[in-house]
This record gives sequence, C-alpha cells and structure tokens, in this order.
Amino acid sequence: MSSAASTPPSVDKVDGFSRKSVRKARQKRSQSSSQFRAQGKPIELTPLPLLKEGASCTLHQDLLMVQLIKASFLTPAQNSANSALLELFDSEDPRERDYLKTVLHRIYGKFLGLRAFIRKQINNIFLRFVYETEHFNGVAELLEILGSIINGFALPLKAEHKQFLVKVLIPLHTARSLSLFHAQLAYCIVQFLEKDPTLTEPVIRGLLRFWPKTCSQKEVMFLGELEEILDVIEPTQFVKIQEPLFKQISRCVSSPHFQVAERALYYWNNEYIMSLIEENSNVILPIMFASLYRISKEHWNPAIVALVYNVLKAFMEMNSALFDELTATYKSDRQREKKKEKEREDLWKKLEDLELKRGLRSDGIIPT
Repeated sequence: MSSAASTPPSVDKVDGFSRKSVRKARQKRSQSSSQFRAQGKPIELTPLPLLKEGASCTLHQDLLMVQLIKASFLTPAQNSANSALLELFDSEDPRERDYLKTVLHRIYGKFLGLRAFIRKQINNIFLRFVYETEHFNGVAELLEILGSIINGFALPLKAEHKQFLVKVLIPLHTARSLSLFHAQLAYCIVQFLEKDPTLTEPVIRGLLRFWPKTCSQKEVMFLGELEEILDVIEPTQFVKIQEPLFKQISRCVSSPHFQVAERALYYWNNEYIMSLIEENSNVILPIMFASLYRISKEHWNPAIVALVYNVLKAFMEMNSALFDELTATYKSDRQREKKKEKEREDLWKKLEDLELKRGLRSDGIIPT
C-alpha cells in the first residue's frame, strides 16, 4: 500500500457533511450513555433513591408516584404479548381512569414502537366488551384517547383503520350501556368521516342496521349522532344514503314517543341539513309526506303537531308542485281506504248476522 493512501486527509479536504455526521454520532453515543448533557456540560445520571430512603415528605410522594407508574405501566410494556397495560382501565374509580388516560396518551405519543400494540389491545378490549362480557369501566376513556389518535391518522387511511371503524366502533352502538360512552364514540365516528368522506355510506348503513327497536332513549342518541354526521357529510355522499336514511327518519317522526319524534323533527332546524333536503326534495318529500300529513291530523301531542306543520310548510315552499300532487294523491288514497274499510265493516256485519241466524237454527228456534 502506498504512503499516499495511508496518509490521512488534510483538514481542508475533509467533507463538511462527514464532520456533521461524526458530531451527530458522538452526540447520539453520549445520549445513550449514563451521561446527559445540559447546556454543553455532562451530567451524570444516578438511580433514584429507594422509597424508604425519601428524606422529605415531598420527595417521598414523588418517589411513590414514580414507583406506581413503573409498576402499572412500564413493567407490562416490556412484554408485547402482555395486555395488562390497558386492563387497568377497568377500574371502578373514575379518578384512576382519568389519570390512566393521561399517562397512556403520553406513552402513545412518546413510544412509537408501542402504538400498534396499544391499538391492537384497545381493539381486543372492545371486541370482548361487545361480543362477550358487555362490561368494561374504561370504554369512555379509551374512546377519548382514540379520538385524538384518529385525528392524527395519515391519509389515505390504512385498511386496518377502516376495518376497526366498521367491525368495532359501529357494533359498539349495540351495547346496553351506550349512554355512558356515546359522546366519545360519536366523536370518533365523526373524526373518521372528516378524514375520509367515502366512509359515510358504510357508517350510516351500519347505524341503520343496529337502530334500536324498543329503547326510545337510544333512539334519541342515534338521532343526535346522525345529525352530527350529516353536519359534515358531503352532498355526493348524501345522495347515496338519502332513501334508507329518510325512511328511518320517517319512522322516528311517526313514533308514539314524543321525544323521539321531536328529535327527528329538529333536523329541519339545521340549515345545512335543510339545504341538502331542498336539493333532493323530489326524493325525500314523497318518503316523508304520508307520515307528516297523518301526524298533523292524528298525533296526541300538540307540540309535535306544531313542529310537523312547520316541516310541511317548509316542504311546500321547496317544491309546491310536488307538494300539491302528493296532497291530492294522499287524499284520494285515504278516500279509497275509507271506502274499503266501510265495505269490510258491512261484510263483517252481514257475516255476524248470518252466524247469528245459524246459531238460532241450531238451537231449534226458527228466526222470524
């Protein structure tokens, strides 16, 4: 080997990028050691004293807090197969769950390698809650953490995240304890739709599939969530779901429970929803008209009747020609129905008379 090859390069010929890389490497090595540099001065890191060695009350409390966090979070996290990291949220103490929420949120933000594990364990907890136990105290807190996680998802959304929405979050609506975490759940759903508007159709169809049949309180919650979704829906997505959506709204308006009917009729106080209805009145008005007209004549609650009149007035102003046509059709259909009812009543009367005569004959009495 020549002497020129073994001679180190001069200072002038050293690449500046290489020097920068060397500085970064040295800095990284120094940070990974037991020394920490603060303002250019190395500081030796030393272990914390034992809990029993805390000299002052304040130090004792600080050490206790560190030990609790270590025992509760850091130890299970060393084993990725251990789900104890999130099982602590099943605590019955809301103060503990709130503190756990803060700590888990910070862990998710700081430790990138744990993010997939945390999401997977939340997924497992929710699936077990929906399909097996229907008992877990920390659902609301986990959903609150998820709301901020979803807000940070990169676009386009991964298939894993879309599947979580359809297979986990939507079925959570079937829980009997929905009222305990519905606000956080609805927030997560809306966050997904703001990220990817094309998910609107599967979400709304999922809500319609799980629509409560016998619980008016849950119906009111569903209607509230649906309005939040409609507040962010795009017109192109609205067209895809307007028919099944307003068939369900029509059933809610016809509900004998006045709170359900009232909540559905409040949709017409929302300016954005009203603009969507007006753009598609030729489809929505025929779906809603019969229920609204019948309620305006027959409903027992005067407040509901007043709201229905306002909705009918709005429809008439949107599309007067179609409104008049539907009115005439409805009245003629009602007349035909009344005529058929009268014919059925007459037929039943004749049959009853005939049965009465047969009964008298069987008793040996000859009818006059």
